[in-house]
Amino acid sequence: MPIESPFHSCTSKLCKSLRWKNWAGYYAVCAFGTYAEREYFAFRHAAGLIDVTPLFKYEVHGPDAAAFLAKVLARDATRLKVGQVAYCCWCDDAGKLLDDGTVWRIEEDHFRMTAAEPSVAWFHHNARGFDVVIEDSTERIAAVSLQGPTSRDILRQVTDADVEGLRFFRLTRAKIDGFDATITRTGYTGDLGFEVWVDNAHAPKLWDALMSAGKDYGLVPAGLDALDITRVEAGFIMNGVDYYSANHCLIESRKSTPYETGLGWTVQLEREPFNGQAALSAEKHHGPARRFVGLEVDWDELEALYSAHGLPPEVCSQAWRDPKPVYSASGEHVGQATSGAWSPALKKNLALATVRSPFGKVGEELRIDVLVEYVRHSIKATVIKKPFFDPERKRS
Repeated sequence: MPIESPFHSCTSKLCKSLRWKNWAGYYAVCAFGTYAEREYFAFRHAAGLIDVTPLFKYEVHGPDAAAFLAKVLARDATRLKVGQVAYCCWCDDAGKLLDDGTVWRIEEDHFRMTAAEPSVAWFHHNARGFDVVIEDSTERIAAVSLQGPTSRDILRQVTDADVEGLRFFRLTRAKIDGFDATITRTGYTGDLGFEVWVDNAHAPKLWDALMSAGKDYGLVPAGLDALDITRVEAGFIMNGVDYYSANHCLIESRKSTPYETGLGWTVQLEREPFNGQAALSAEKHHGPARRFVGLEVDWDELEALYSAHGLPPEVCSQAWRDPKPVYSASGEHVGQATSGAWSPALKKNLALATVRSPFGKVGEELRIDVLVEYVRHSIKATVIKKPFFDPERKRS
């Protein structure tokens, strides 16, 4: 049975849809209203506020904290400066993905990790020989994500921290309504945004302060349905959807590597030994067997299929996660699309897919499986550059 997050007393009063889901053991709002469109457009044109407390959080302290994380992560944590946050992933000894998340350097010998699934046992197992203390802080730290073009303006109303000067993927300590908080310039929408982290006891006061400050800036509470559309537009991969942790795979073909999932840019090979280094080095030399690509599904072909039945074209109003086969132009099965969405902002039918190399070059025309009136068809899906949505304000 899911438990309530520290923000539940606030979010439960606002959730008119009564639609919740289980996210990592917590109740999480799917959409506050009947439909998620208002929340989606808030993310893209004003600001949305979402409870992200269910993310797994781990504190790594000690003289060997940087060396330990450099050993278990594909990214070299020793290169991080104090106040820097980095996107990262970690692998088993065969170079197969276990999870992805962020690593923060809060102090010289204090790091925080965020993860999609529980990893504390794995971190402890790999900590032998290192002078580190690993703490699972998931249940004592609450967090919200404030995302959208007006998010910086809202934060300025509640803190005297320098949010104007806070750079992309950096963190700062702050005071909000008299209590301590940490603000990171991070998020899962691919837009300008921040995440605010506090002790559980301060969660309701944080929510109320942000909602009050956001009244003049179009702020609305947002749920996971709207967030999922934005993360597809941003081209962000999701554990358990676009790839599976190697720990959960019963067959080898289900496992993935960072290079196959578009995370090769997070791998730093030239350094001291780390988990999966030899396998990843060999893969980089020979090239990955698969690649993670973005697809634009052809609207005219989809419309023609529905028109043949006297029906208007139909797309799901939410992001979808049911895998769909992908074929080459000649009809050969080359992979699968694992998530996608109709983008209200871009007016495009988008999908994220994994296909065999050498397929998947930008501009290549593939085919994707669709179901119309109980009959399967394939329609054109062109490989396009990710991220689909990439506003300048995200980094500025």
